[in-house]
Amino acid sequence: MVDEMVVRAQRFINSYSVAGIPKVAENGKTGWPVMYALTRALQYELGITALSDSFGPTTLAALQSRFPVVDAGTRHANAYRIVQSALYCKGYDGGNIDGTFNSRVSTAVTRLKQDMGVSAAYPGDGVTPKVFKALLTMDAYVTLSGGGEQIRSVQQWLNGRHQARRNFFIIPCDGHFSRDVQKALVYAIQYEIGMGDDVANGVFGPGTRDGIRAHPLATGSTGTWVSLFSAALVFNQRPGVAFTSAFGSDLAAAVRSFQAFVALPVTGTGDFATWASLLVSTGDATRRGTAADCVTEVTADRAVALRAAGYRVVGRYLANAPGSSLNKQIQPGELQRLRSFGLNSFPIYQTLGGSADYFSHQQGVADALAAVQRARHHGYRPGTRIYFAVDFDALDHQVTEGVLPHFRAIAATAAQYGAEYRVGIYGPRNVCSRVAAEGLADASFVSDMSTGFSGNLGYPMPANWAFDQISTISVGSGSGAIEIDNNISSGRDPGQSSYDPEVPDSALDVSFDPAKRDALLADVRAYLEGRGVPETGGDGWQALTLNSTTEAVDVVLALDWLITRLARSYRMRKALIQCPLLWEYRAYNVGDPAADALVRQYHEGTGVGPADSSTGLGQVFARTAITATNHCVRQGVIGGQLRNPDADADLWEVWQKLNGDPVYNVGVIPAVHVWGAADIGVARPNPLTNEDDSRRIMARYNGTANSSVGYGVAMVDLYRIFERYQAPLRS
Repeated sequence: MVDEMVVRAQRFINSYSVAGIPKVAENGKTGWPVMYALTRALQYELGITALSDSFGPTTLAALQSRFPVVDAGTRHANAYRIVQSALYCKGYDGGNIDGTFNSRVSTAVTRLKQDMGVSAAYPGDGVTPKVFKALLTMDAYVTLSGGGEQIRSVQQWLNGRHQARRNFFIIPCDGHFSRDVQKALVYAIQYEIGMGDDVANGVFGPGTRDGIRAHPLATGSTGTWVSLFSAALVFNQRPGVAFTSAFGSDLAAAVRSFQAFVALPVTGTGDFATWASLLVSTGDATRRGTAADCVTEVTADRAVALRAAGYRVVGRYLANAPGSSLNKQIQPGELQRLRSFGLNSFPIYQTLGGSADYFSHQQGVADALAAVQRARHHGYRPGTRIYFAVDFDALDHQVTEGVLPHFRAIAATAAQYGAEYRVGIYGPRNVCSRVAAEGLADASFVSDMSTGFSGNLGYPMPANWAFDQISTISVGSGSGAIEIDNNISSGRDPGQSSYDPEVPDSALDVSFDPAKRDALLADVRAYLEGRGVPETGGDGWQALTLNSTTEAVDVVLALDWLITRLARSYRMRKALIQCPLLWEYRAYNVGDPAADALVRQYHEGTGVGPADSSTGLGQVFARTAITATNHCVRQGVIGGQLRNPDADADLWEVWQKLNGDPVYNVGVIPAVHVWGAADIGVARPNPLTNEDDSRRIMARYNGTANSSVGYGVAMVDLYRIFERYQAPLRS
């Protein structure tokens, strides 16, 4: 919706013909570009030549010198227009942006300062430098959606009490806890300790810790320290907490609840450990937990040292990062060793995950398939929770754009291919809470040791936290020495204490070597040409095909990440998936889109075409996909819901996924092979399946007609080609 007065503010900005003041879109929408432009306009009016988006010390000092207060007596038209424009961008009446400080502007500024909580500190209608600085931000001073009135009351109290301090600037009063609000609370504590402006820095350092220790609180305490303590509880969104200056029974009950929640001794008092847990993500980082995680193998001597130091559960990694020289994964026999020394374990899946560009739906599918396979390999039993890592300072928009789609894919893929396992998340508080809120992870391993992460500072502990990583320490000595991350355990996840035998995976396929692409293509091309299928077109049906041999090979290799993981999950040869995929993609012809169109017309009620057709990369019928998937679900091979192959609604749902989702389509191919093998009385495909059975299984993929025999023969020759490149990689 266009705000005409914001348009006028934008026109005022664009009236400047000054190199350092950029033009802004006249769209009636406020935002940082508008506020930055107004800041630069103010700097220009103050005589500052190096214009900047930052309202920093230079701007503040110049404003204090030139306009210590902007009010009716200032008599500077453009200073008034900047105030009026900013007021409209904040949602207040700026009085027509006419360069006058009229009664409407006076009323608006008075209301703004009331909303900020600074009316007592800055009485009257004048815009003081700190109010001006706050006016030129996107901070809100009214409660925003989802905000709390208790939090807003604390924000206003902090603003009103500490505006006279040099480094305390007006914080938002929007009812939302944030990084800036958290820092403001620490500043307030430092001021109450008695720190001067040259000492107070908003950081929870040694002086702040010592000052808090000197001010213990208990039932009967009153005054500013109780206000600060109750404010911290309010900011941490504890139920039933009121902002108060009196430590009564209600506050004591809330403290006991918080202490129990974060696994502190339940005293009901404002002791240092409780203060620390309220103010910084690590809490008291000197605490010793009962859980640990490490990148180092836990040998017998290290297990003894960990047990002696009070640890009872250890997090270990399921796999190494590709290309890394660090061998952090669980070693053969290690889990049984942990068990023998009375140590439980929990698995972590992290190969990369240290930047926003790692996270996507596709990567989530890949990670889930790989993690499930590795968990089975190491012998983790059903019920084990796998913690998938988000190991970077994810901003909120990055969580929305990348992390959530990633975990949606993990949750869906794990439910299908690893239903025996549960999904957890490792990451900063905000990331964990948002993933949990969507039901995508049922426990959080919180990276609270990263105190500077924006996703930790200003966010409460996730409600479903299981482990709280607070410090890196060394335990033991000599051969028992080991560096660990020290974790507090909530008890939500006791870890695993028994394991199935390790499942050898040396016979399973691994990723294709990209350097062999040209050689593979040459071999496939030569084979197909020998069958009368040239690079493009050909005799008979090939003349009508739409894809080349090169394109078919490249599609198979582009999906190697998925095919490899599917083959390892199903414990079958990759070639069983690659062969029909390559053949069907190469054989895709002008009749296939027409057949798909008839299916759409049938289900959309605009035609009388068939209810089903072979479709997508692997040219799979929806009926076949449903039948095969139902078989695999019933056999416990995969998880998922049973569908009715005779119901149009189910056919249409599955057909659309086969047609529009390449990952889903390729994921159905191994299920068809498992069902097909059972249908023809052949053992379920496995790494030792012989060539003749593989031929029969691939023939069944094409159906039961006589032509399927020839299909199987064609497939087994392709199978040999793929195996020529994959078998050496398994050794």
